Amino acid sequence: MLKPEEIKQTQAWKAMGLKDEEYQRICEILGRLPNYTELGMYAVLWSEHCSYKHSRPLFKYFPTKGPRILVGPGENAGAVDIGDGLAIVMKVESHNHPSAVEPYQGAATGVGGILRDIFTMGARPIANLNSLRFGNPQDEHVRRLVRGVVAGIGDYGNCTGVPTVAGEVGFADCYSGNCLVNAMSVGLAPHELITQAVADGVGNPVMVVGSTTGRDGIHGATFASAELSEENEEKRPSVQVGDPFTEKLLIEACLELIQSGVVVGIQDMGAAGLTSSSAEMAGKAGCGIEMDLTLVPQRETGMNSYEIMLSESQERMLVVPKAGTEEQVKAIFAKWGLHAVVVGRVTGDGMLRIFHHGQLAAEVPAKSLSTDGAPAYVPPAEKPAYLDELWQYDFQQLPDLELEEIQEAFWQLLTSPNIVSRRWVWEQYDHHVQLGTLVGPGSDAAVLRLPGTKRGIALTIDCNSRYCYQNPRVGAALAVAEAARNIYAGGGEPVAITDGLNLGNPEKPDIYWQLRETVLGIAEACEALGTPITSGNVSLYNETEGQAIYPTPIIGMLGVLEDAQKHATIAFKNAGDLILLVGELGEELSGSEYLEVRRQLIAGPGPKLDLAAEKRHGEFCRTAIAQGLVNSCHDISDGGLAVALAECAMAGRIGAQVRLHSSKRRDGLLFGESQARYVLSLSEEDYEAVRDLAVEHGVPISLLGRVGGAEFAVELGENRVIEADLQKMLELWNTGLERLLGEK
Repeated sequence: MLKPEEIKQTQAWKAMGLKDEEYQRICEILGRLPNYTELGMYAVLWSEHCSYKHSRPLFKYFPTKGPRILVGPGENAGAVDIGDGLAIVMKVESHNHPSAVEPYQGAATGVGGILRDIFTMGARPIANLNSLRFGNPQDEHVRRLVRGVVAGIGDYGNCTGVPTVAGEVGFADCYSGNCLVNAMSVGLAPHELITQAVADGVGNPVMVVGSTTGRDGIHGATFASAELSEENEEKRPSVQVGDPFTEKLLIEACLELIQSGVVVGIQDMGAAGLTSSSAEMAGKAGCGIEMDLTLVPQRETGMNSYEIMLSESQERMLVVPKAGTEEQVKAIFAKWGLHAVVVGRVTGDGMLRIFHHGQLAAEVPAKSLSTDGAPAYVPPAEKPAYLDELWQYDFQQLPDLELEEIQEAFWQLLTSPNIVSRRWVWEQYDHHVQLGTLVGPGSDAAVLRLPGTKRGIALTIDCNSRYCYQNPRVGAALAVAEAARNIYAGGGEPVAITDGLNLGNPEKPDIYWQLRETVLGIAEACEALGTPITSGNVSLYNETEGQAIYPTPIIGMLGVLEDAQKHATIAFKNAGDLILLVGELGEELSGSEYLEVRRQLIAGPGPKLDLAAEKRHGEFCRTAIAQGLVNSCHDISDGGLAVALAECAMAGRIGAQVRLHSSKRRDGLLFGESQARYVLSLSEEDYEAVRDLAVEHGVPISLLGRVGGAEFAVELGENRVIEADLQKMLELWNTGLERLLGEK
């Protein structure tokens, strides 16, 4: 271990990711030079991944309160009142950098970590979701990443018995060197069992429970707070190794412990391990913690204090129970075959004091390690130069599709990487375990029934990152709007979100501008749609060799259904049903999949945003579903109207005939991505009631055609421009991703 004077000579803080001024601040806080263990503790907790030092000043713009919000940002996860004394606990987290260097374990431990955030709150995990981004799927390196990430997510979730019910996968060249793996978990708890992460009560014991501590994951938080480079192959030790079977035992043991009533506080040992859990719990309570690391169960010999404090070994928790209940805690964990060891106690002096083999290994103020004690930065912001060129593009110079080109363009879109079915992915996930899933992957939103009540919840996770690249503020707001559309289309009322902000290096003025605009866009949309932010995650420095990813604000949204049976899916169901469009026909091409796939062009400011229309149109659809007036509902997004109609037909395995009368551009009419729109199908006898409801809500609707037959056909005026056999569509669409990935 280095001596203090050696630290100063070697400037070890730089290797740990600290700035010179941050090192000086640490010295001022301590009134002396830090030792190596203390320096490592500050380095991980003052990293971007843990302290949010570039994004934290922007959080003031987020709406975080509402009548349903029980616990907002700042805890392990957010908690939302859904009625009947029940709460939904939810959060999204990223595991991007670990997944880039070790895709299987990186993704698996991402799932494990977010699950622990949920049951730490006293909630039983009932659903997992994920949002993934990769480079070109025909690149062999990208294929390896996709295979590893999907396998890691599936294996960990399946083994813990938590269904993976929804998700999204996107492809773009900017993610080739830096994939994104965002995992979301959702839990259910009675209000009275919601537990927080505080180390309160002087004299209360501090216990390490769960698995043993090893050397895996050391400095994983600082690894996640730097740009990726060729050196990452040497950083595999920073990737944790998960054990989902131990996690399942830990879920049951922790929930039993919380139900016993002896827990004062409990915290997952996530990023920064024992350092973060102890510092955060003590900091929140305004107390201190004293620990003897010699007592921590270890799986490797010769570990020093630095390694034990910074290890990110998985499936571990820090528990503060009431004094005198230590044996009860041990008995509960022994029942599940897990360790539960007293390693220290709560003190009243606010210090985090660490001993190892009888020696004082670290002594620092707990609050100085917490998020509030970390430095915060507001760097210069500058609008990226590329936006002016994008926004000035003249779409009048773009040639429209000829009638005879439309069929080819349709097939091109239907089999493109960002539209083709994700069946190959979600078939590797168990989405029916726990028997609560009413609507699983493949629809706009997952719908789950809740045990002991007729209520249900709708869940989705969304973002169109191309929109965010073209206009970060509007694109981020549209991500919230799209999530709300998916909830509405499932029959739910959108009530809250959890977000994951994935961007490049915030120390660059153009990236910080993107970050600020992204936050403002999310805030605006959440205010307008009544969906406060309960929790979230920020992942910055997503760059490879200086090339940043698109701004990718992932939106996980919760919706509530008063009656879970009154939900909708995207599938056309009955021959003879009418097909309606909710919203305007539209013809916006900016930001569309069509423009990039067919014309190899990204241009314009992206689709227009109308949040008032989003709410009005969504509420109309939700009401129509609740009243039993519609047989299917699907929002129009990637690929536009033609692709949305085709998806409804394929989901229902029944054809459809559509006729459009419009003087708009053919390409924009069929494949444009104007927002706030849905496709409905309904029985003819319900048309009048739906029309009256639309008038009541001030929503434009138009008749498009009918369900039925064995083919999907679209006419423009008197010209049949798309004519496709349903079975051929299904074959190409369902197996398209496998072909792109070389799996078929």
